[in-house]
Amino acid sequence: MNDVRKHLLRLAPYELHKKLINNYVLTQKGATSLLQRDRSRDKTDLDVIRENHKFLWNESSEPSTWEEQLAKKYYDKLFKEYCICDLSRYKYNQVAMRWQTEPELCSGKGQFICGEKKCTEKTNLRTWEVNFGYVEQGEKKNALVKLRLCPNDSAKLNYKHKRKEIKRQHKHRKKRPDKTKADKAKQPDEEPKDKEKRDEETEEEEEEEEEEEEEEEEKKDEKEESNIWSGGVPDEEKSRDDDFDEYLDQLFM
Repeated sequence: MNDVRKHLLRLAPYELHKKLINNYVLTQKGATSLLQRDRSRDKTDLDVIRENHKFLWNESSEPSTWEEQLAKKYYDKLFKEYCICDLSRYKYNQVAMRWQTEPELCSGKGQFICGEKKCTEKTNLRTWEVNFGYVEQGEKKNALVKLRLCPNDSAKLNYKHKRKEIKRQHKHRKKRPDKTKADKAKQPDEEPKDKEKRDEETEEEEEEEEEEEEEEEEKKDEKEESNIWSGGVPDEEKSRDDDFDEYLDQLFM
């Protein structure tokens, strides 16, 4: 006790005041809570991205703050070919959408697996083109996006509103022109067996002609490739200045 008293007497008035106040505050019940920092305004990187995220960024405009730069950097890492959607509120015509992340792209989610966030169906997927309307920072915006959904989720997407389906276009083979009525009239009536034989022969001839055409095209491609690799590098045309420099070099040798 005497040692503590001697120590307090040696302190300057301001240091003695601080020590006594600290001892008094720390000895109060719940006094340590006063020493904790206020964390109500703290933000993580995820909070900053959520506040400044945009579904579509204008390439011409540059971010003006570090928060926008962080959100733009996250946006650049997304893949914007297909969307992932949430159809939990489809009955209210409310569909949430976002772009694919890198793990989803690698696993095929949204393209080879149904684009609904909880669905794992891989068969009978259909592609839909949707005019996605959303509100961003108090402003109404629209974006045309693509979705790949299974039949069940496709029915949910088109609940009360029919969307546009994108179908793959198949290349059709060229058909030979049909014979005119006059030619058909000239031909005598044939028996069914003869007619079947003639049809089979024409089909075989068409297949043979197609095979021959394919072989000819392959031979042409091979010849072109061999000519490219066998031929030397073409000489570059010399300009007038190069010829003049070469002439001077030979003159002064």
